[in-house]
Amino acid sequence: MKVNFYLTRNGVLKRKENTVYFVNKDGRYLLPVNKIHSIYCYGRVSFTSGVMSYLAKQGICVHFFNHYGYYEGSFYPRESLISGEVIVRQAEHYLDHGKRMFLAKEIVRGAAWNMKKNLQYYKAKEAIEAFEEWEGRIDDARKVTELMNVEGNMRSVYYSAFDEILPEKFRFEKRTRRPPKNMVNALISFANSLVYATTLGEIYNTQLSPAISYLHEPFERRYSLSLDISEIFKPFLGDRVIFKLLNKGILREEHFERELNYCLLNEEGRRIFLQHYDERLKTTIKHRSLGRKVSYRRLIRLECYKLIKHLLGTSRYAAFRMWW
Repeated sequence: MKVNFYLTRNGVLKRKENTVYFVNKDGRYLLPVNKIHSIYCYGRVSFTSGVMSYLAKQGICVHFFNHYGYYEGSFYPRESLISGEVIVRQAEHYLDHGKRMFLAKEIVRGAAWNMKKNLQYYKAKEAIEAFEEWEGRIDDARKVTELMNVEGNMRSVYYSAFDEILPEKFRFEKRTRRPPKNMVNALISFANSLVYATTLGEIYNTQLSPAISYLHEPFERRYSLSLDISEIFKPFLGDRVIFKLLNKGILREEHFERELNYCLLNEEGRRIFLQHYDERLKTTIKHRSLGRKVSYRRLIRLECYKLIKHLLGTSRYAAFRMWW
């Protein structure tokens, strides 16, 4: 299985024939290109067109993140898995209001199920009751904007339970984004950007267009289908890593940088989070339908395949729901 490669320090990507190196003040490191699925850049990384050309031929996406840990953009190689029929059907399901609402609602139902699973696991009973009240309104939504409002309220209730789940010194208070105001918000933003980029890398390896979406509006300069699918996996991939690292004391206050109006993970904190996030992606579970073990990262690819089957009329789409 191919692996993700994380660059957390400043440096230069260089190519010599069919070999790529990462060079910085500490030395030169060989990148095993034939074993890499995607590259995540958290430092200031410069590169030549020769490097990008070679990575493109290998079908390797490169994701870039800024100083705050926010996703900045991706080097998205030319797609090799192209299907005109899938693209036409994908656009058709966006343009048809009924078809779009079915997919948007199912995405929200999947995200809601996985958020509630976390609340149940950590026995946040008070939040569950309020959460289920909003969850019951999904079917009542007649427009995507109404559905987004329901989803936003569910997520607010979900986040309000974080103070119940996490140690007292890690107070969540409320969701703040740009910039994150405290340690928990810093972790949520960092994790969400990771899940988004991971999802984009899996979409690349399918026939789907990342620009045509159903819950989020397709806009220029963003891959909105990745936003859709990542909503389903944020509680399962990102939030579970946050809970583990804070509740077990693996991430501590010294792993954060505090400034006047924001809080960020420092370099060591980023490395710790990326290590545990990558371990979670590699974790395997026996799939109920396939009857074999698949990695958590593979579940995202399977989600894309399910969507394709729905678009082509082969089977009805049902969003991923944790079954364990």
